[in-house]
Amino acid sequence: MYNSYTKYLKQRFGGRRMQKISVNGGFSCPNRDGRLGTGGCTFCNNQTFVPDYCVSDKSISQQVEEGIDFFKHKYTQQGYLVYFQSFTNTYAPFERLKTLYEEALSYEGVEGIVIGTRPDCVSDELLDYLEQKSKQCFVMIEYGIESVYDSTLQLINRGHDFQTAVDTIERTAGRGIDVGVHVILGLPCETKEMILHTAEEISKLPVTVVKLHQLQLIRGTKMEQQYLLHPEWFHFFDVEEYVDLVVDFLERLNPEIYVERFVSSSPKEFLLLPQWGLKNFEFTAKVEKRLKERNTYQGILFAGL
Repeated sequence: MYNSYTKYLKQRFGGRRMQKISVNGGFSCPNRDGRLGTGGCTFCNNQTFVPDYCVSDKSISQQVEEGIDFFKHKYTQQGYLVYFQSFTNTYAPFERLKTLYEEALSYEGVEGIVIGTRPDCVSDELLDYLEQKSKQCFVMIEYGIESVYDSTLQLINRGHDFQTAVDTIERTAGRGIDVGVHVILGLPCETKEMILHTAEEISKLPVTVVKLHQLQLIRGTKMEQQYLLHPEWFHFFDVEEYVDLVVDFLERLNPEIYVERFVSSSPKEFLLLPQWGLKNFEFTAKVEKRLKERNTYQGILFAGL
């Protein structure tokens, strides 16, 4: 029905289970530290998706160790991928990046790294290094592109345009490095037609994995203030409406792209809207059920078929 991330990992690792271990490398972002702007993206509160053990005053090795300790009792015979998750994980001098990545990869049981970053913060020097590294172990770069519309990117204070994302994704894939992308569905002023066109634009790119996130209004963000001033810009989907949107999106998505997730879950103390009360696996079950009900599948409307 759809090309799942679980299937992708099993293919890459001979059927074995792989677990991501999130780490915080102490990075910032160019639209936080003043290089491009301050305050970060309007939707962002980094505390909403970082595990408790994942703090920058601990070494990478300590964070990896604590992450493995957390997961090793739940599953047996699994490998680990270190996920550089917090903020922009390529936003530092090359030698520092190299040191942190090598530290993560040196830990026993770690078989690769996943690097979350922005498309405007990746140098050719870094891509050359990661190209060589990808021949020795698993390497994926996840780019937060969030939207394919420049008007939206400007509204959310992203600090780059969509063409920057296109160019960087092509540069990365051209070196044989797997590419993941993050997209938020339902950003301010985007219509359903715009959201579905996003699937078509992503499908044109050499993307390995996509992560979908519903728009969440998080306490203490600039977007909370935008919502108070301009509620007409926003539409927060109810559960069933979003399930149908995801299925519509999948129908237009290149069937060769793997889908890692459909939703994001923020802690209750931060989340203002929407409050669904569903875990990720529960929402995934709803999508799978709706695909069956509609007798449809990923890529059925993909123009490349």
